[in-house]
Amino acid sequence: MQQTTEQIPLWRQLLATAQVVQAVRSGASGSAAVEAVAPELRPGVQALAFQAWRNAGRAEALRRQLARKAPPPAVDALLCLALALLWREEDSPYDAFTLVNQCVEAAKQHTQTRAQAAFINACLRRFLREREALVASTDTDLQARWNHPLWWIRRLQKDHPDHWEAILLAANRQAPMALRVNGRKTSVPAYLERLAEAGIAAHAVGLSGIELERAVPVHQLPGFAEGAVSVQDAAAQMAAPLLLAGLEGLDSKRVLDACAAPGGKTGHLLECGVGEVVALDVDARRCKRIAENLERLGLQATVKAADAGQPQSWWDGRQFDAILLDAPCTASGIVRRHPDVRWLRRESDIAQLAALQKKLLQTLWSLLAPGGRLLYCTCSVFLAEGAGQVQTFLAHNTDAALLPSPGHLIPANPMKADAVTDNHNGDHDGFFYALLQKQAV
Repeated sequence: MQQTTEQIPLWRQLLATAQVVQAVRSGASGSAAVEAVAPELRPGVQALAFQAWRNAGRAEALRRQLARKAPPPAVDALLCLALALLWREEDSPYDAFTLVNQCVEAAKQHTQTRAQAAFINACLRRFLREREALVASTDTDLQARWNHPLWWIRRLQKDHPDHWEAILLAANRQAPMALRVNGRKTSVPAYLERLAEAGIAAHAVGLSGIELERAVPVHQLPGFAEGAVSVQDAAAQMAAPLLLAGLEGLDSKRVLDACAAPGGKTGHLLECGVGEVVALDVDARRCKRIAENLERLGLQATVKAADAGQPQSWWDGRQFDAILLDAPCTASGIVRRHPDVRWLRRESDIAQLAALQKKLLQTLWSLLAPGGRLLYCTCSVFLAEGAGQVQTFLAHNTDAALLPSPGHLIPANPMKADAVTDNHNGDHDGFFYALLQKQAV
């Protein structure tokens, strides 16, 4: 069990975490809410918040058993946080009675919850007395069982009838820390030796990837500051090699990385030997992140703050040899890294994002030279953002041909049998890839 420290009482961490949970319930992103927390509290709050979001469905179902009428938002957030941390004893980060006592203390310390401290205490102590029966009473609730919104579960059941359970199970596990080795500066075997010397256990995955047995801060990674490696999920590492495989004369090719921030794929394209990369992002602040990442790698690209869907504002009229479109999406494939996303998204978001993806795909296709390739990808497991999107595009563009592509990658599951075979079956995020070639007409 973790222990509280004299410097940071547990009640402070719990109160700050409850405020983060409440912020997400109000529509804020989890990353932004955690970033707003005092620096000394932030690591602990993030860990507690992640556990709360991964157990929010169960916690809310249990709260309904304990109090049919929802209490005020701040009270409900603190109560549900406690239930998320308590409900499965083997996963609880603290002793149960310590958690209850400190949650009650957190309630007493805040003006929005002080008057309800006794109510929170009564609910939590009843839960400890009746834990087994209360948990069993929520087992038939799909949202409680899978800790995802019901609409999300139903859509996965329809889209992936053979894999929906595996997708949901993977979404509630902690993602591994994966690294992409910069082949311009080192090799996978050489970097594995450096990690071993530093006492960091790891193994190779894919073409240029390494997966750590346990996550470490990036400053502990040998050569990170000098650009020897980058942190990038194994599925995301497939983009650049897939787009560039078989292309000759990479040093003379012109490639567009649309929607490029934070720049991981931009860097990978350059590491693979592409001569000219134009990297776009609609957010100027995120473009700064691209530039910072490239500087660490010692690489250069033309970075522009622009809307990829409005080429009249940034395109110089020269067609591209290859285009990488990592389109905005629901991020349904990366909820293990961002567990708040499932509670932020609404089912209507899928259609809205699919419309944006369709526009971007059609617009960027016109910027591609005949014989060139466009790699369409999303970090989504929903068919409307993947296979469905590409099928519609192919039906309306007779000059487009689908090349061998991975399609939908199920998180932490092996790739499909008919997919590209030169990549690993490792523990990756959910992703979709379709490689399209423009036929000469």
